[in-house]
Amino acid sequence: MNVSDNYRTAWESYWRETSDARGEAIWDADPSLTAAPHSELLLLHADPKRPIVDLGCGNGTQTRYLATRFARAVGVDLSHAAVEHARRAAHDDDVEFQQLDLTDADAVRALHQRLGDSNVYMRAVIHQSEPAARPAVAAAVAEIIGIEGRAFVVELTSGSRDVLRRAAAEPAGPPPKLRRVFHHGLKPADAADDEIPRLLAEAGLTVLDEGETTLPQTEYLTDGTRIDLPARWFVLAGA
Repeated sequence: MNVSDNYRTAWESYWRETSDARGEAIWDADPSLTAAPHSELLLLHADPKRPIVDLGCGNGTQTRYLATRFARAVGVDLSHAAVEHARRAAHDDDVEFQQLDLTDADAVRALHQRLGDSNVYMRAVIHQSEPAARPAVAAAVAEIIGIEGRAFVVELTSGSRDVLRRAAAEPAGPPPKLRRVFHHGLKPADAADDEIPRLLAEAGLTVLDEGETTLPQTEYLTDGTRIDLPARWFVLAGA
């Protein structure tokens, strides 16, 4: 199945109304807080001479960092507007961006055929995908890594919903960047905790390592506390 028109439109509108300013998207954290430590965990199992594909790359902040750690980095996103953000920010970086619907099995297969078995980085994509699309997203990870690639997947846990509810209940209402997420109909932390490992297993992925973490956001509460969302990470291989 492909994603619904409503879902696609929500992401296009979000990214069209987001500026190129660094950190404008609530999840656009500095790579030192995200892709850098995540790469260290992945590189314990992955070959850096293989390409890495950043699934759901958004404006490409993490992809550009990944290009410094792997032979080649390719960022893909459902949103055309997000890909345009990423391309504008890339400058002369050795990185490539393309629009890709992860639920389009033929397009995902074509990417794998072009790059060969590759590593994957996927940060908080399954949890906000439409429920019916989540198995296809997990299957896309398995398709791209093939036999030799490895994947780092990190997803929000149910604890994130509590953090977001507290943020939304601030006296002045949700902080501006979080308000924009809600305004566009995006649904963070929408998956159950047991759903993610089940989907990964059903896609034929083997867990090599896993652990708990937080995903730092670029938004703060009125008392100055940064919004950090509880998450769980997995390093994965093909079955």
